[in-house]
Formats: sequence, structure tokens, C-alpha cells
Amino acid sequence: MKTDLDIAKAATIRPISEIATKLGIPGDDLELYGKFKAKLPLHLINEEKVQAAKLVLVSAISPTPAGEGKTTVSIGLSQGLNRIGKRATVVLREPSLGPVFGIKGGATGGGYSQVLPMEDINLHFTGDFAAIEKAHNLLAAILDNNIQNKTNNLGIDPRTVSWKRVMDMNDRSLRKVIVGLGGTTSGVPRETGFDITAASEVMAILCLASDLNNLKERLGNIFIGYTFDKKPIFARDLKVNGAMAALLKDAIKPNLVQTIEGTPAIIHGGPFANIAQGTNSVIATKMGLTFSEYVVTEAGFGFDLGAEKFLDIKCRYAGLSPHAVVLVATIRAIKYHGKKPLSELKEPDLVALQAGMANLEKHIENMKLFNVCPVVAINRFLTDTEEEIAMVSDFCKSKGVQVAVADVWAKGGEGAIDLAEKVARIAELCTGKFLPLYDWDWSIEKKIETIAKKIYGAEAVDYTSKAKSSLKKIVALGLDKLPVCIAKTQKSLSDNPELLGRPKDFVVTVREVEIASGAGFIVPITGEIMRMPGLPETPASERIDIDNNGNIIGLF
Repeated sequence: MKTDLDIAKAATIRPISEIATKLGIPGDDLELYGKFKAKLPLHLINEEKVQAAKLVLVSAISPTPAGEGKTTVSIGLSQGLNRIGKRATVVLREPSLGPVFGIKGGATGGGYSQVLPMEDINLHFTGDFAAIEKAHNLLAAILDNNIQNKTNNLGIDPRTVSWKRVMDMNDRSLRKVIVGLGGTTSGVPRETGFDITAASEVMAILCLASDLNNLKERLGNIFIGYTFDKKPIFARDLKVNGAMAALLKDAIKPNLVQTIEGTPAIIHGGPFANIAQGTNSVIATKMGLTFSEYVVTEAGFGFDLGAEKFLDIKCRYAGLSPHAVVLVATIRAIKYHGKKPLSELKEPDLVALQAGMANLEKHIENMKLFNVCPVVAINRFLTDTEEEIAMVSDFCKSKGVQVAVADVWAKGGEGAIDLAEKVARIAELCTGKFLPLYDWDWSIEKKIETIAKKIYGAEAVDYTSKAKSSLKKIVALGLDKLPVCIAKTQKSLSDNPELLGRPKDFVVTVREVEIASGAGFIVPITGEIMRMPGLPETPASERIDIDNNGNIIGLF
């Protein structure tokens, strides 16, 4: 069987100017990065056209460790929409090098539903992550310099600083470090650490910014800590947000590439979904909507994480509303939630499949809470049996939900025609706006409780003393009217990754609450959330190589 990389290399890739012509973008507006990649200037966005186009969100049930193929389905669906005569663009996040060299691999889709050039997109792309990393670390450097400086000193208490440094790599040894060792000329010693670049607040800010001025303002709003006199300090107090924005002058522009079938693809940004909003930039989404009838986009992990944040945070900041929501389900994931061992998911098992249906059921219920129009896409794998597919299809129909089998890995857009027709029909019929789950003016506790009880199915919410103390500080800072972006495991509807299926009678524990005032949300943290992942015993990097002709091998 051909690998994803084999399929990508065999594909005919068109000059990016040809893809731009499909969208109606003049060649003079392209900022070329070689033959097959280009950046798009922000002045191309047209708000009237944005509101006239159809936005389709792709989400999923609670995933297995390998994921359920949301990106592959998103790409396949966009290709399928073009095949039925709709002008469609897919808008996605950029891959992080951590997973590329780690355990999950790249994030460019798979099989005959991929974005190209696959190797470039997975490795550095147009340098956006590097720019975000530099802007983030500039703030860290300026911060430590201010603490060290005798004449230009804001009196920052180092014990209150939570701003770490970032790098786009899985490296567990950097999670906790001590900086400033080496004497009085080397800084003030303090404990800090590194997060992966995708977890940076600068990444979240870039993906929620509406333009360069808004980006600069949001960067200035980053909360740093307190002075010894208990005065709050923000990045603007360090006069660094202008320089940070200057580093991001190109990174703020979305990237135009293509799918295997020549469908336009806009790829931009990549915030984590379990600690941030988990979706591509507002700018990229609006760029796609400006030049397309349909835009297909995705939100990270399951509906309880990525889609909830997409709707309650991104859509409300951007003034967007999806016309249809696709819930990706796989036979293997449903069996996984029916307590089938991970190593046995390829084996047919109708009993485990029936038991795991409760997870799918809860996600369908959650979709209806937002008054969005749902479609379930069964992402087909080679090991799925007709009996298993029929069981899931019948279950969805019994819940009054449209369902389609998406055979997009093997067949590309052809394998998504049924899905595309159903999505297009629903998108045309559903003209109402989605209903937010909560009011931003509510108390933080009420917002958290609403999500925990209605979306996760929790019985109650508990707070540690540290979390309660943080809530008081947030209210004192006047930041309590921001939306909440709950950090939670993606493996379960609950905050316990061991509770599969549809857990009940559980308590969500908020152990601390962080401030992301630049991004514009509050982050209640539940469970153990990893911001700097580690590499597996056998990293994916061991399979990656390059030959003397510059051909990369081993990417997946």
C-alpha cells in the first residue's frame, strides 16, 4: 500500500498562481514563497463577501490517541464540494514540528485527501511558527532584562511571573528550568521553563487578531505578573508589543496552497485545542470566505474541546456563524469508547461498538445545544465492516441526524460526494445563527459550570484553593468578563483521561486559572495538561531522511 508521502509525491502539483486564479486573486497580490506557496495580503478580505459565504465546521467525537482524521475529512469534503459544482476552499491549521517528529506525525491530511506540498507544510512551511517563537521569546528577554536593569526597572516581582519561553519541538527536559545563574551580570535567578510554540499565547493572539493594529493591541494586553507593590504589569508596560508585532508582520498573512485535487487551501496558525481555541486564524477563515462559496474548516480534538471554543470564542470575536457542523466519527473510536483495547480496534466487534455509541450520542446532543445543523461523517477505514457501518448509520438516523460515509483517504473528493451533497443541502436550509452556550458577562464560575455540566456532563465543579485565589485576582483586574477557554484532556468528556464513553456523576476539578488577556480569554486548568510534550521511545524522526537529490522520505 502506498504511504501518504508516496501519494503526495506522485500527485501533480500546480503553480500557486493557477490556484489563485481559481479564487479570482490577481497575481500581483501574491507574495510568493517558491512555486507552490504564497502569502495573501490582508487587504483582500471583504466583510460583505465573508457574511454571504457558507462556513462549514468539522469536529469529531472523543478521539483515540491517533486521532480520527478531521483534517483528512475536511480536505476530502472540500474536494467533494468542488466536484458537485460548489466553489469550496479548505482552511486549516499549520502543523507543529513536535508531533511531526514525535508520535502523531504531520497534519496535512492523508491518502488522496492531502494538502500540498506536504513536506514543506510539515517542515517549517513559510516560517510562521519561527516568527511566533521569536516574538514570544523577545517578550521573555525584555522581561528578564527589565528585572535585571537598575535604571529602567518596573519593580516586577519575579515570583509572580508566569511567562515562559517557547520552542517548536517536543523536549521534556525543558519543562522546568532555572534562568539567571552565573552571577549578578547574568540576570536574576528564577524558575521558569519552555512550552511548545503551539501553546504560546502569541499563537492564540495571532489567530484571533483581526488586523495588524488589533494584533499589536492584543500583544500589549498580555499579562506578565505583578510588581512588588502588587501593581499588575502587561506587555505594553515593557514597550515591547510594537517590536513583537514587527516580527509578526509576515506571519499574520495567511498561506495559500492546494489539495491533491487542486482545491484551494489556506493554512494559517496552529494553537492547541486543549489549552487554547484550537483552530486556524480568523484572518484565514475570512480570507477563504471572501473568495469561496463554501469554506470547510476544522477545530481540534472532540466537539467538547475544539468546537465549543470555536463557537463560544472564535465565532463571537469574529462575528461568524457556521451553516453546518460535521461530526467525524470512526468505527475504531466508537469501539474504543466501548472499552475495546487499543490493540484490538481493527477487529470487528458489534458489542463494543454498541457500548461506545454513548460517546457519539453525547456529542450529537452537544451540537444541538448550539442550535447548529449537524451531519455525522463516518470516516471509513479499511478494517471497517459493512455491519459496523450500518449500525452507526442506523444509530445516527434514529437520533434524527444526517449521516454519510466518507471514504476520503482512499478516494479523495469522490469518496466525499454523498457527504458534500448532504452538507450543501443542510447549509442552504440552515440560515439561523448559532446560539452561544453562555453570556460573557456571567461570573467565571457560572461560565465554567455551564460548560462542565452541559457539554462534559459533569455533576459539579470543584476548585482548589489556588484556583479560588486566582479567580479573586482576575476579578480585581477586571478581566472576569472574558470568555473561558477550559484546559482539559481530549481523551475523555470528563477531566479524567481514563473515563471513556459517556462518563456520569463525575466532578470537574479546576486546579488553577490562568490569564490570557492578550488572546482575550481566561484559562481554567483541569487535570494535568502538557504544554511541552515529550518524544516517544521511538520518535518519528528516526524514519525521516533526505537523499542526495533533496527528496525527503519517512514523513507521514
